[in-house]
Amino acid sequence: MARGLRGSGKIRLLPLIAATYFMVAGGPYGLEDIIGKAGYGSALLLLLVVPLVWSLPTSLMVGELASALPEEGGYYCWVRRALGGFWGFQEAWLSMAASVFDMAIYPVIFVTYLGRIEPAWTAGARGTLWALAVVVLCSAWNLRGAKAVGEGSVRLFCLLLSPFVALTAVGLWKGLANGLGAFRGTSMWLKAPAAGADFAGAVSVTLWNYMGWDNASTVAQEVQEPQRNYPRAMLTTAGLVALTYVLPLAAVALAGIPAKQFSTGAWTDAAREVVGPWLGLCVVLGGTINGFGMFNALMMSYTRVPYALAEEGLLPKVVARRTETGVPWVSVVLCSLAWALALGMSFERLISIDLVLYGGALVLEFVALVVLRVKEPELVRPFRVPGGLWGAVVMGVGPTLLIGFALWAARGERVAGLPALGFATIVAAAGPLVYLVARWGQRRVVDSRG
Repeated sequence: MARGLRGSGKIRLLPLIAATYFMVAGGPYGLEDIIGKAGYGSALLLLLVVPLVWSLPTSLMVGELASALPEEGGYYCWVRRALGGFWGFQEAWLSMAASVFDMAIYPVIFVTYLGRIEPAWTAGARGTLWALAVVVLCSAWNLRGAKAVGEGSVRLFCLLLSPFVALTAVGLWKGLANGLGAFRGTSMWLKAPAAGADFAGAVSVTLWNYMGWDNASTVAQEVQEPQRNYPRAMLTTAGLVALTYVLPLAAVALAGIPAKQFSTGAWTDAAREVVGPWLGLCVVLGGTINGFGMFNALMMSYTRVPYALAEEGLLPKVVARRTETGVPWVSVVLCSLAWALALGMSFERLISIDLVLYGGALVLEFVALVVLRVKEPELVRPFRVPGGLWGAVVMGVGPTLLIGFALWAARGERVAGLPALGFATIVAAAGPLVYLVARWGQRRVVDSRG
């Protein structure tokens, strides 16, 4: 079990930062649609402002709760302790339901970039087979343990960002080398709206690219010195994500790449045009690392939630079975099967549903932050959100407003013949019914033992 892991078998600070980076960002991949929908000027503005009203409050909230309550299951345990078993279960339900759609995105990204190397490799059913291969390989990697995933994330992080270091350096150099007059012309061009602009859609994609800070909390018992390392990891990663988003985007803007060229996978063309074919190939390979690395790190996170539910008796005990290295292997297998079933849905539809479900879970976490401040003022908090009780309240305002905007922006999306919001609402509304079934099963187990 994770509680029995020795310090040498736990995730240290640097691997925790790398794993959190992949849970949230995985590099600039995924920003293309923001540029294509809103243009460079609005995209840069969104990438600078959203971290202040979304990422920073969320990372501060996670820093306080994860250091105060470093339990396996993370956010589920926070909400359960603050609001009771029913709302704790809804937190777990919303998070796991969101994961079905969130996790389907990353194999799609892997296949998208692989197809840019050789389209025939991913044509037809081959694309689905490659996506399934990502699921299987990440399952095998996760079965080696959380430490292996964290340390692997450090190596993947270095490989992933190497092409963007080169792209950013050359793009900035070319832009500045053109002189002040060219720079002023570029600045005016940046302010022009892109053709077919969709600012609301750009906001939704931006939120998706900045969400996931709470995911690292679920492996708290597998982290070395969680009270100390979680706040440091959250704040460090928040800055790192913003930096690795803004600099490459600014570089390709200064290099003169038209915003209308950007859609999913377009970083390859930008690298080829700014530097050369060799960097284009490196970016393609980095894109496959992005999809694989994010899926791998998030698998480690999400699979601890069913384990925590099983420990509470809300899922069959078999789900709580672990390997000798502390991996909940039954949960890994079951979650992988569920995520594989969601493969093939469109990128936009996945984001709309994911934001609705994840947003509901995130709001519950901010509520738990405030409620625990009131209910348990003496709880040892190695790290605190500044500003006292009202500071904790204010932290949730920005993210909640942005979630509301994302709901409005998704009003026109449809999935399975239903509005995306309606579909997500049905999924969320099933949570209380599933809870009743889980409680019934829990009582039956207690009665049979009694």
